[in-house]
Amino acid sequence: MAALRGRHGASAFDLAREFGLSPNAIRQQLVILERDSLVAGRSVRRGKTKPTVEYTLTAEAEKFFPQRYDRMLNAVLREVRASGGDVAVRELFASMGRRSASRLNAQFGEKSTGERVAELTAHLRESGVEADFEQGEAGYTIREHTCPYAKTVGEHPEVCGVIHTIMSEVVSPGVVQTESLATGGAECRFEITNRT
Repeated sequence: MAALRGRHGASAFDLAREFGLSPNAIRQQLVILERDSLVAGRSVRRGKTKPTVEYTLTAEAEKFFPQRYDRMLNAVLREVRASGGDVAVRELFASMGRRSASRLNAQFGEKSTGERVAELTAHLRESGVEADFEQGEAGYTIREHTCPYAKTVGEHPEVCGVIHTIMSEVVSPGVVQTESLATGGAECRFEITNRT
């Protein structure tokens, strides 16, 4: 279910490759999930091949993922903004980002940029974010496929300041965000160029 959530949908063949299982073994699991109304399948055509069934999570499946109490967070941030203004909200998240970055830097020690990218991606996954990374010729790309604060960012975009500070202080000061879930993108994508 987490793989389907991160991918926003996949076929039995896609999931078989990811988990190192046969497509039939995956289909058996998908049949059970579909019976329980947790996934829904639909026929899609990918290129010139015959149609394949692609599965996505249903709204019912979301109950199995952590709830982040977005309403309470929004209410708290409205109060912070009302009493201290936009500056107070920005500083709140910048401070949280600096504290997290300091803790991660101490944990990562003298690791290389590539090792830090891998460690940070693992840390994001442990925090409930569906994330992965890849290395290319120019450097690294970290992708967040889900955002636990998606219902808060629309009203309080400063929330993203935490991850921006962490990326900058833990991985590279030159990190660039090229796509954002908060602005309607399919993912949050961060590009880290190799240091020369």
